[in-house]
Amino acid sequence: MKFIKELKDGDRLILQALVGQVSQGTNKSGSAYLNVELRDASGAMNCKKWEVEDSDKDVLIAGNIVEVQLECLTYNDSLQGKILKALPINIDDVDVTRFIKAPPIPKEELVARFNKIVDSVKEPTLKKYIDYFIKKFGNTIYVAPAASSVHHEFSSGLLMHSVSLAEHADYFANYYPNLDRDLLVTGALLHDFGKMIELEGPSVYHYTLEGKLLGHISIMCAEIRIATKEMNIEGEYPILLEHMILSHHGQLEFGSPVMPLTKEALLLSMIDNLDSKMLVLDKAYEEVKPGEFTQKVYPLDNRTFYKAKNK
Repeated sequence: MKFIKELKDGDRLILQALVGQVSQGTNKSGSAYLNVELRDASGAMNCKKWEVEDSDKDVLIAGNIVEVQLECLTYNDSLQGKILKALPINIDDVDVTRFIKAPPIPKEELVARFNKIVDSVKEPTLKKYIDYFIKKFGNTIYVAPAASSVHHEFSSGLLMHSVSLAEHADYFANYYPNLDRDLLVTGALLHDFGKMIELEGPSVYHYTLEGKLLGHISIMCAEIRIATKEMNIEGEYPILLEHMILSHHGQLEFGSPVMPLTKEALLLSMIDNLDSKMLVLDKAYEEVKPGEFTQKVYPLDNRTFYKAKNK
């Protein structure tokens, strides 16, 4: 069984892959088609399923492992796939490590950086929240992805994203001294922890019922409230933390039920947006050579980005 990076123009084969991002389009005649990202440990490939049947929408879902009959062709100087048929695969029948991309930074380094930034939080109430959730989620913090697709979808993606945001928070706090540094860092560390309830799976992650119906933002807000009650915490920090969780997507149309209304919440939403977009762009750049443009990047307004020749 070939890996995605081994495919070339003209190949016609059976491929096993993990489904990443999926979106629906309409051709000039008004017929629906699917844009499907297929992934394995070697990389990703953009594919089309032109003649969409009802069964395709049940199989080609982000997080599913599938077996596809595939034709490979070059379009706009990029290798793409035409999916002729797609069938589901039972996760118990495959080696899931074949489909999981390793983090770009070694897990051991990320854990060390996570522990360092956790130890830097000195405010007692905020440290209680961090310790509470480290105990609650345990090792899942260090292995979970931050999404089933789009960005930080690899093993330890949640850890990498949380560490990145917390380090950015620490950096910016030096430039804006009237920020509550420990509050900002705590919000950065915890803001996406709800994804450990939103997603589930031993290695390949699917959305849970809570994830589909509630989403990680409302899940984590509820978790903060539960922790507050169990630890009998009073004062302003509980509501400030909840607000940071609720507003960290920055805009109502991006899934936040409220807009950022504190300085810490505003900065958290901005660095969260920055970190996610940089990873989305890194992912797009992996598919092109220097001096070329990427394919349209859906999370970045369907723009194409130029990869400079000089690093």
